[in-house]
Amino acid sequence: MLKKVYICSPLSGNIRENLQKARRYAEYALRCGTAPVVPHFYALCLNDNNPIEREIGTRAGQSLLWFCDELWVFEDVISKGMQDEIQFCKTMNIRIRYIKDSAIRKVLGGHKNE
Repeated sequence: MLKKVYICSPLSGNIRENLQKARRYAEYALRCGTAPVVPHFYALCLNDNNPIEREIGTRAGQSLLWFCDELWVFEDVISKGMQDEIQFCKTMNIRIRYIKDSAIRKVLGGHKNE
């Protein structure tokens, strides 16, 4: 069975760009032989700019976090939502890994913003 890894990276702000990054992070995780959990994709059916819909997506994502083996943190800037996910993992003793752009490029090639 594949290790389940939760993709932790910013979503709000430039949602379109951040969804593209999340797609790249998911591909990286897949190519590393894991099963990525990518709550960012909820923004494809919910409006992240609507506080009620953002809360629905946030809660749905966090409800999946408890069964993941690891949290993979991407990006240098840690958003409030990411802080909450990281704190949850610390509390639940879920392993946290910080993934560098160089590691992604080594597996996928290209540039970090491709």
